[in-house]
Amino acid sequence: MSSQNTQPSGKVFFWYDPVKRGIIYQVFTLLAVGLLGYYLFSNVQINLERQSIATGFGFLDKESSFEIGESLIEYSSADTYARALVVGVLNTLKVSFVGIVLTVLLGTLIGIARLSSNWLVSKIASGYIELFQNIPILLQLFFFYALFYEVFPSPRQALNPIVGVFITNRGIVYGVPESHKAHGAMFVAFLVGIVIVFFLKRWAKKRQIATGQIFPVFYTALVILLALPIVTWLLYSAPTAMDVPKLSGFNFEGGVNVSPEFGALLFGLVLYTAAFVAEIVRAGIQSIDKGQTEAAMSIGLRPGQIMKLVILPQALRVIVPPLTSQLLNLTKNSSLAVAIGYPDFVAVAGTSINQTGQAIEGVALIMVVYLTISLSTSVFMNWYNKRIALVER
Repeated sequence: MSSQNTQPSGKVFFWYDPVKRGIIYQVFTLLAVGLLGYYLFSNVQINLERQSIATGFGFLDKESSFEIGESLIEYSSADTYARALVVGVLNTLKVSFVGIVLTVLLGTLIGIARLSSNWLVSKIASGYIELFQNIPILLQLFFFYALFYEVFPSPRQALNPIVGVFITNRGIVYGVPESHKAHGAMFVAFLVGIVIVFFLKRWAKKRQIATGQIFPVFYTALVILLALPIVTWLLYSAPTAMDVPKLSGFNFEGGVNVSPEFGALLFGLVLYTAAFVAEIVRAGIQSIDKGQTEAAMSIGLRPGQIMKLVILPQALRVIVPPLTSQLLNLTKNSSLAVAIGYPDFVAVAGTSINQTGQAIEGVALIMVVYLTISLSTSVFMNWYNKRIALVER
């Protein structure tokens, strides 16, 4: 029997082999994308040369000639564009890291409160979620920015809700301990405590599996993490000197000042994203069958233990994937800082582009930085998700 789809020998034409045909499609697609990329690159190069615009990253070694309001490292207008961009990256990382920590804590709290049997607590949590989810984040940033400058008083009439803390239209100022070598030693002691708690938790888990007895890991860990730094502090003669902010002229001197721009950006990002995280936490908890709670109650576990030992470990499988997306959104939304004047990486790179005229390189750097931060966050969350996954027997 012969067919128009086969050769005389009976072999199938390569075109009718789906595997070979797929390879050919992929090769043609790659060629088309490559040719398109080459055309765009060549066109850009020709236009840049025609307009005598310099290309490359040589501008990074030139003097930046502009100041940056906030910096975690020393910086002046005499430094290079490269250092200015590093300052912008650090500012972005600062607000992103602090924002992620506060968002997870607040979102988890609101999500659990949303399921509370207390009518008032549940309604307050529900109202918070509805309010902050349905107002665009940019408007929230403008609101908090205006709150600092239009509502809060000047330094001379500063609000003083807590001793050593002052709220003004120039930011939030609070006292901190004066620099002392004891503080570095206390930080090292705290890290040692974390290592001890890690191994203690592993030992307690093995002990529980072997004997069924529960070791009070939480309270023991709390004692260790507090005791080690306190003992270290005592060994260094217990320094108590504080750098307390004092009104001098028209502003405060000393202490630490949280600028209105950073405060407005942090409040906006945290309150907005936490509303979505709360719904993720609520959905994760409700995905666990009620029989799990009833079984835990039947063996005498208290509500707090049920949530910690039974519900949350299982709910995390549902919570972590969408939570990762929200944390990535928080980091990317931090680029809106340019709207309220916070010097994040986008703002610093934008100033560099305006001064040098090298927009392609500047935008490319912005893309690379945010891609790196997002991928790093995603890799960590995926690792954590695999680590907490329940292994079926």
